[in-house]
Amino acid sequence: MTTSTATAAASTTAPGKAAAPGPARPRRRRRLAQWGFVAPAVVFMLLFFGYPLVRNVVMSFQHYTPKTFFTGQAPFNGTDNWSAVLQDALFGKALWHTLVFTAGSLLGQFCIGLALAVFFSRRFPLNGVLRSLILLPWLVPMVVSGIVWRRILDQDTGVLNTFLGTLGLSGDTPWLTSPDMALLSVILVNIWIGIPFNMVILYGGLQEIPRELYEAASLDGASAWRAFRSVTLPMLRPVITVVLVLGFMSTVKVLDLILALTDGGPADATQTLGTLTYQNSFVQLDFGAGAVVGNVLILISAAFAVFYLRANRTDGK
Repeated sequence: MTTSTATAAASTTAPGKAAAPGPARPRRRRRLAQWGFVAPAVVFMLLFFGYPLVRNVVMSFQHYTPKTFFTGQAPFNGTDNWSAVLQDALFGKALWHTLVFTAGSLLGQFCIGLALAVFFSRRFPLNGVLRSLILLPWLVPMVVSGIVWRRILDQDTGVLNTFLGTLGLSGDTPWLTSPDMALLSVILVNIWIGIPFNMVILYGGLQEIPRELYEAASLDGASAWRAFRSVTLPMLRPVITVVLVLGFMSTVKVLDLILALTDGGPADATQTLGTLTYQNSFVQLDFGAGAVVGNVLILISAAFAVFYLRANRTDGK
């Protein structure tokens, strides 16, 4: 009787303790279901991002030639590809041109896009129609934009020089054929293409700012410029971070626009890391050197991706 009483007491003691865990089978099923939803994305990332990335890194340490496609033999040559590329004077020029092209494009796209976003945040007739028209450069394929602008900027028959000539200005400016003007011309064309993206994203961010903040700033006697600095810019900071980082990652690797406008010339004046990768891999057929330049681009993009994640984490806190 003592044993049965102790057993009953043990079963009724500690009513506040947590109940025993349920069967493991339902939890296992839920876990499998969760992995079932995640698995397609993981497989997609591994196949279409992971494998090319690893293959490109391996290729940069191989003597990879067109003959390799038939024989399958690509002997490792250590860091010979890296030494040859990093010691090449053209790589330094391409890196500098990439930085100038990216910085100039981002600055122009962001400033003009922000100005247009602020302008269109006010209500006026034909607001929607004009915003739709500004989106056209963003909708046109970049190769088509490059070909059209190449005709416009042609020194002899271009519309721009013809128009400047009718105004009595210089009508024979070598926009794309002068080493001093070519990079600037490419930057201006890329700014024209990227303005709609910046305007759309920043315009959406402006719509999320409460109007009460501007009313409070007006009651405090703040001018329009003061309200812009004290209200608009701080509230837009997360959106600005997204615009600049995504803009950087899409601009630093631009290839088709430069190929359509100048093909990296004249005299390598518009040669960037993107065009240098193309030249090494598909013109000179030196796939190892092309992989090296591609890896440098990947490292630069990865650095800014880390900055983007850290900035978002800081804003979240």
